[in-house]
Amino acid sequence: MTADHFTNIDQFNADLWKVADDLRANSNLASNEYFLPIMGLLFLRQATNRYYEALAAIQADQAAGKIPSRPLVEADFVRRRAMMLPEDARYDVILEKRKDGSLGEAVTGAMEAVEQKFPPLAGQLPKNYESLDDALLENMMRRFDTEALRHAGGDVFGRIYEYFLGEFSKQGAHDNGEFFTPPSIVQTIVNVIEPDHGIILDPACGSGGMFVQSSHFIEDAGQETMKRVTFYGHEKNETTAKLAQINLAVHGLQGSIRAGNEAITYYKDPHELAGKCDFVMANPPFNVDEVDAEKISGDKRLPFGLPGVNKQKKVSNANYLWLQYFYSYLNENGRAGVVMSSQASSAGRDEAKVRERLIQTGAVDVMIDIRGNFFYTRTVPCQLWFYDRAKERDPERADHVLMLDARNIFRKVSRSLCDFSPEQQKNIAAIIWLYRGQTERFLRLVESYLAEAVRLGKAAEMPLTGFVDAQEKLIGLLTPFAHERRDADPLAEAWKELTTARQQAMADCAAFVKDAEKQGKAWAKGKDRDNAALHASREALHPLAERCRDLTKQIDLAVKLAGRVIDTAVKECAAKDSELWANGDVNKARKALDAARAEAVEALRQTRYFIRQADWLQDRFPEAKLQDVPGLVKRVSRAEMEAHDWSLTPGRYVGVAPEEVDEDFDFEEALRSIHIDLKGLNEEAVQLAARIAKNFEELGA
Repeated sequence: MTADHFTNIDQFNADLWKVADDLRANSNLASNEYFLPIMGLLFLRQATNRYYEALAAIQADQAAGKIPSRPLVEADFVRRRAMMLPEDARYDVILEKRKDGSLGEAVTGAMEAVEQKFPPLAGQLPKNYESLDDALLENMMRRFDTEALRHAGGDVFGRIYEYFLGEFSKQGAHDNGEFFTPPSIVQTIVNVIEPDHGIILDPACGSGGMFVQSSHFIEDAGQETMKRVTFYGHEKNETTAKLAQINLAVHGLQGSIRAGNEAITYYKDPHELAGKCDFVMANPPFNVDEVDAEKISGDKRLPFGLPGVNKQKKVSNANYLWLQYFYSYLNENGRAGVVMSSQASSAGRDEAKVRERLIQTGAVDVMIDIRGNFFYTRTVPCQLWFYDRAKERDPERADHVLMLDARNIFRKVSRSLCDFSPEQQKNIAAIIWLYRGQTERFLRLVESYLAEAVRLGKAAEMPLTGFVDAQEKLIGLLTPFAHERRDADPLAEAWKELTTARQQAMADCAAFVKDAEKQGKAWAKGKDRDNAALHASREALHPLAERCRDLTKQIDLAVKLAGRVIDTAVKECAAKDSELWANGDVNKARKALDAARAEAVEALRQTRYFIRQADWLQDRFPEAKLQDVPGLVKRVSRAEMEAHDWSLTPGRYVGVAPEEVDEDFDFEEALRSIHIDLKGLNEEAVQLAARIAKNFEELGA
């Protein structure tokens, strides 16, 4: 089963998480004790999936004569990014055979067998399953053994694994949750540096998210990751390093990750990669102040000197150690993208001197400000630093840094968490493309947004038809009673308003479908759209966007009035006592109408959304060329930076965006934000009530 078979991957993930959370609820284990065994089970489920998928492909090739009929060997599976699992290491076989109280032992044995077959995982998989209650372990394994999960492809399973990492990070299950960098931050880094070849290093790799997103970037371009790149990682915490190795294996990848004392980046270069890396990506620990200055004195990875030493002979703040390491690991054409504390870009004294030297090299390429609440365990804002060593040799480029203030670009995920939507990630990347003179990529992104809006507009016919049908079914059920009681003042007035809104909604739906079809035909005629043609196409779609907005209001009104008729009939006209009122059918039809409304409104919202994405880009960069945009972006010269004490804080240069009057206010998005806040408050209330109840029980005991 591929991602297309999951209509709601977020809900699917949430349901799976409840399974894992049962372990905490029904055992004495804390989250930092059970998270690695669960990640191991998810890995074993995926390894089994990959085995059977590869086996089917091999057998199909043999049947077609593409490979000879012979006993299978390990290389047959490796070629298909799978392991040739021994029978006793297969998830389904373990569940089928082990019902004698030795399930934990069997799972541990499976992990040992996998490590023997796959050397990169040697010593990395969890093996303490005997400590778990067998009944609890079997229940959890069976709930990870659904039909959907048996056939989940690599991308889907990768998303499941990523979701679990995020949930455990929220709990601070390990290392205060710092093993996980939010995917939208990682993807933004990948989009800017475009790691598609050579050596990729993450010297603070956590659970390996940078490597995984790099592989997606490479495979989206039609290339094979392991033929294009080699992954190297450092991770001080051995448990987190195991997570990274498992994460790579879940995605069919390999990498060399050093852990423990040998991976303490401050004092050594575990892979001896200084000056050899094509790409460096990292989210290092911020503001560390315990690094021994004497031990790192003279380190060739610190070409700009120490950023300040205190009386205890410790480096006052290690941020500028990291920033020099990233620079020094790069080869002459290398690029780096890293997350850093927002304090670093304007830090003074010795740190400012190091920053000046970095800027003087010409390698500092792009700076991006990120608002707070992007990380599960950090609420403070941060910045993304980007280096490009090839820029040092280009006099024009070397003299400038692109300052991008993305603090007003975000999507609300929960009351305390934000991220970038996929389109926001692309829009940020599009600004970088213009900075690099890649106009064609910018235009093709705008074109893709408009094409998607046209496609979604045409596809809205089905949910709109579904809404009209659901509306007609409900009104058909209400009509006998409404006609019988047409003289009842409250009901008569509500019924009249409903019938008017019904007709209007039907007419507007039909008009929208007709307009969307017309726009689709007009779009299909366009070829080789340049910037002017894209502006014209976008403006031609604005009436469709307005129809989306107006039709959404009309649909909402019709549903609201239908609810008013039902409530009036029941509360004021004793409808439930009438033989003309089929209460059960009415309730079902009302729920069906609510569901149909949600689908129709979402289809309209999506159509309008993609038009607005094209607007966002072309309104700010109408000539498809980089220009200063107040409050967003500015290309800053070295002289300007010198005048500001060599600050690399984007907000200091881009200014403040002019206040805009939003005549096209997105009520759906505003309501979504309110709903997220309310949902978060309700969840916190439930957790607090449970905690209070538990405290009372303990007092009673």
